[in-house]
Amino acid sequence: MELRQLRHFLALVEERSVTGAAKRELIVQSGLSNSIQALERELGTPLYVRGTRPVRLTAAGEALVGAARRTLTSAAQAEQAVQQTRDVLIGTLRIGISLSAQHLVPFASYLGEFARDHPGIDLRLQYAPGLTMISMLERGELDCVIGPAVSQVPGVRMTHLAREPMGLVCRSDHRLAQQAEVSLEQLADERFVEVPPGWTGRLLSDAAFAGEGIPRRVVCEVGDWELFLELVSAGVGIGFAPVGLPYRVLTAPDSVLRFISVADVRLERHIYLMLPSVGETSPAAGRFAEELLSIRAAGT
Repeated sequence: MELRQLRHFLALVEERSVTGAAKRELIVQSGLSNSIQALERELGTPLYVRGTRPVRLTAAGEALVGAARRTLTSAAQAEQAVQQTRDVLIGTLRIGISLSAQHLVPFASYLGEFARDHPGIDLRLQYAPGLTMISMLERGELDCVIGPAVSQVPGVRMTHLAREPMGLVCRSDHRLAQQAEVSLEQLADERFVEVPPGWTGRLLSDAAFAGEGIPRRVVCEVGDWELFLELVSAGVGIGFAPVGLPYRVLTAPDSVLRFISVADVRLERHIYLMLPSVGETSPAAGRFAEELLSIRAAGT
């Protein structure tokens, strides 16, 4: 069994087509098919169902996915460990980031400094909801994450980086806009714009209403904070958002949006640096974490 074969198999799994997998691996389709067929002969069983679109794995193929990912991750870590003995980091660093946290954790500048110090490292950045990125980290699809979480995650090393309150945001002509503070009971009959389930902001707001036994109506879900605020500004509904978001719809002199505090409930998002367990952390991710925390410590 060769690492190349496992890489081709995972490309097929993730691209869900022979054409896409071959394009990703920069080989012809017949070459990728032959590689996977050789792997199947060695294992003595088919790994995917021919003729299905998108590609559908057999039970044996499903069983191989996790082991194949772990094998390739271990091989990459071994290569990087050898290179690190010569004080040269090479390879790829896959980072999950929360774009809306850039004003709290300036990861672009951290990554710029890291890239200059370690030119042998290629960066692959992924933007996704917080829970999705944590799951990708647990599955070995990301090397580290800078993003939100609502609680400690077993098996994941988490270092707190920043916190930010969330407030109720509405138009200046809304009936509650002139109040300094509102209660959840006052919001029971309102129309809400929300981020999708699985986003930490949604988890916090859903938990707050559920804890008080107050139903609410979500009339619009959107997976982008800037568009979220534009929709509230347009009058689609009201919603809960981090108070420091730097988007023009909030910061412009002619902005019609207002933030209001919510009484009797603590809505606050927390941003963490997240890494897998020590034995599963790549040298590149470990070095990046060390340098990021060193920079932040020097700035405090």
